[in-house]
Amino acid sequence: MKAPPTAEPRWAMRLLHWLCPPHRAEELEGDLEELFRQRVGEVGLRKARWRYVRDVLSLLRPSLMKRDEYSKPATTTMIRNYLKIAFRNLAKNRVYSFINMFGLASGMAVAMLIGLWMYDELSFNKQFKHYDRLAKLWQFVKFDVEKASYDVLPIPLAQELRSKYPDFESVGLSVSRNVILAAGERKLLKMGNYIEPDVIDMLSLNVVSGTRFGNTDINSILLSQSLAGALFGTGDPLNKLIRLDNKQTVKVAGVYQDFPANNTFSDVTFLVPWAFFAANDDGAKRDKDEWDSNSYQIFAQLKPGADVGQVSAKIRDIRMKRDNPPGYKPEFFLHPMSKWHLYADFKDGVNIGGLITFVWLFGSIGVIVLLLACINFMNLSTARSEKRAKEVGIRKSIGSLRSQLVAQFFSESLLMAVLAFVLSILFVQLTLPFFNQVSEKQMSIPWGNPLFWLAGLGFSLLTGLIAGSYPALYLSSFQPIKVLKGMMRTNRSATIPRRVLVGFQFTVSVTLIIGTIIVFRQIEHAKDRPVGYSRSGLIEIGMNAPELYRHYTALRHDLLNTGAVAGMSESSNSITEQAGGTTDISWKGKKTDTKPLVMSNYVTHDFGQTVGWQLKEGRDFSRDFTTDSSAMILNEALVKLMGIRHPVGEIVRQGGRDYKVIGVIKDMVKEDPFKPVNPSFFAVNYRNVNTINIRLSPKASSHEALANVEQVFKRYSPDAPFDYKFVDDTYARKFGTEERIGRLAGGFAILAILISCLGLFGLASYMAEQRTKEIGIRKILGASVFNVWGLLSREFVILVAIAFCLAAPLAYYVLSDWLQNYQYRTELSWWIFVLAGLGAMGVTLLTISFQAIKAALMDPVKSLRSE
Repeated sequence: MKAPPTAEPRWAMRLLHWLCPPHRAEELEGDLEELFRQRVGEVGLRKARWRYVRDVLSLLRPSLMKRDEYSKPATTTMIRNYLKIAFRNLAKNRVYSFINMFGLASGMAVAMLIGLWMYDELSFNKQFKHYDRLAKLWQFVKFDVEKASYDVLPIPLAQELRSKYPDFESVGLSVSRNVILAAGERKLLKMGNYIEPDVIDMLSLNVVSGTRFGNTDINSILLSQSLAGALFGTGDPLNKLIRLDNKQTVKVAGVYQDFPANNTFSDVTFLVPWAFFAANDDGAKRDKDEWDSNSYQIFAQLKPGADVGQVSAKIRDIRMKRDNPPGYKPEFFLHPMSKWHLYADFKDGVNIGGLITFVWLFGSIGVIVLLLACINFMNLSTARSEKRAKEVGIRKSIGSLRSQLVAQFFSESLLMAVLAFVLSILFVQLTLPFFNQVSEKQMSIPWGNPLFWLAGLGFSLLTGLIAGSYPALYLSSFQPIKVLKGMMRTNRSATIPRRVLVGFQFTVSVTLIIGTIIVFRQIEHAKDRPVGYSRSGLIEIGMNAPELYRHYTALRHDLLNTGAVAGMSESSNSITEQAGGTTDISWKGKKTDTKPLVMSNYVTHDFGQTVGWQLKEGRDFSRDFTTDSSAMILNEALVKLMGIRHPVGEIVRQGGRDYKVIGVIKDMVKEDPFKPVNPSFFAVNYRNVNTINIRLSPKASSHEALANVEQVFKRYSPDAPFDYKFVDDTYARKFGTEERIGRLAGGFAILAILISCLGLFGLASYMAEQRTKEIGIRKILGASVFNVWGLLSREFVILVAIAFCLAAPLAYYVLSDWLQNYQYRTELSWWIFVLAGLGAMGVTLLTISFQAIKAALMDPVKSLRSE
């Protein structure tokens, strides 16, 4: 019985023609109609409708698995063909594909590493909730000619800002100290801050257990997670007692999450209430109402909408409007948190930048190195243009549009870029630990961040488009008639862009080589600078324990008796730091209208002998002269400032007392080794000291000497950890920024040269391949291996020579400007430029000689056999 007409067959036909190729749909039409009639006869019309869907899909499944190519969208098929051709070309030309991919991957890895480093630098301190409204108080002071800048201020200024300036939402005092923390048998010397409660809110402190301290619980402390673990292990630290410098006891109120590495407070391991510091520190008690004691830090949070510049203008002359304004004329201002890290340098009252210079410098290097890798791709693709000329000619002759050819070549470059990106991630993962060590960072690849992968995809596409732009436009421009007639030959004008790109590569490489040499020369120049004392075997120990202040004579006697110590003394600060200056100093002939800043150094009698300073005139401090309690020793810089030719015997008035000059020493480099030494004086004072200086005996090994010194210290201060620093190591850290920059620049220069040489190797091998028959004929006619080598090397040597001529003046201009940042600097010697040029030439010849000599040694019979 014939089934009644229904909608199912018509629905089935539409689905059939939509999913299947036309010829297959026609074959299945009858089968579907018959199947539906059969179901109706078996189960009835209603049930047949439900089963019909399953039957249709079962019948269509084999057809869907074998759909013809033309049933797919034309674009999908075209893209698949492009990728298929691209993979075939990669497999066919393995050497060139490897050079291209390795070069691109290296350039992308460099750009990625620099990108991670730049992100880490630019995101410094951005973890704070009110990052855009936080600031630190600074002041400009004028001691002589130029304005100097300092981030230390007087205590009363904080209350002045709170009470009289409504632009501030909160203001807080802070001071950093190295403190011995003792919990049971564990004793650690750590750096922390004494702060007012408002500062805790500014720092967005993440307290993981316990609570924050307030204004009342002053005998409390907050520990970082790392310090809590070091002091108490896995135990609960809350409400445990800790001794500070073996003087006062505080209770653990809470534990906070460590500040991240890219944070100004990353080394702050504990926080103690400011009220505790004000109640127990003699200096804080003395400075409570003192407007001219600048030793403390002040942080501020502005109200929403407040402008930093306008607020700075309002508070600038606070001190000068009060009674007895000082001669150094302080000008207060706000330094926003966004500029703490990258814009921390000031000169004569103006912010001149800082580390931001290196951020943009390395950003530019990353772009340039990636561009060098893209140039390799362009050069090798266009150099092998004859290999693909017939392909382009045939495709154009059968109707391919230029836009289709451009799309094909772009797809090949994009495929190469994506593969190179995958390889570059591997390179970055392998080199990141070393890069972190060199740059002193804690960076990692953000695998779980979708923005990273989106940025990586965009980065790959951009790289592919840049690298493939010139080859795509160049190769797609071939005329099919000339190509198919065999008239397509690369003329000299076609190689000009390639030569320009190679010249650019080596201009950049030579510039980076010269720059790296100059950076390390500048570092070595400063390291070789006479420091005015002997650093060898000299150690420093902070006087954190109160017991050390009362036993100087006995401690020195016991140390000298060990035989491991050649000298011992005390001083008001480290030999590698300068703290404490005064304008309250005068001498005969001093102009009354000048207020120069002179650095003060208070020492014990044996200081000069211990550190090995170099007397230029007069004598050292001696216990044989009771008058030395009112004696003074000057450095060369202060003598020059005074304008006195022979100052020994002159009277200098300082702090209301008269001092007699007994000696002059050579300048001691205590601060920045790249800057001139500050005018300084030294006076005997056994009270205002906080550093012990010890000269180890050269007759004993350092290990044995330190063990003996530790035993003596434990005798006088058993509760304090024996924490010492070698002056050599402390001084070496002053070159940290410059050395990091030099190592990074050197590494990038090597990679730039490597990438450039990869391109040269590819071009040289292709040139040798193209001129195989010419070389064979020349050898038959009597050409030597040297002649052939010179033939293949001449063009590249000329390009490198031109690149050197361009790079030398460019490097001279840039590096001369960079060296102006250092008052104590090296010279730009001519031999540095010659050495860099010869080095680049040597690397070039070494790179191309392998292919050139290989081609020259080839048997001419084999090279001409195809003729």
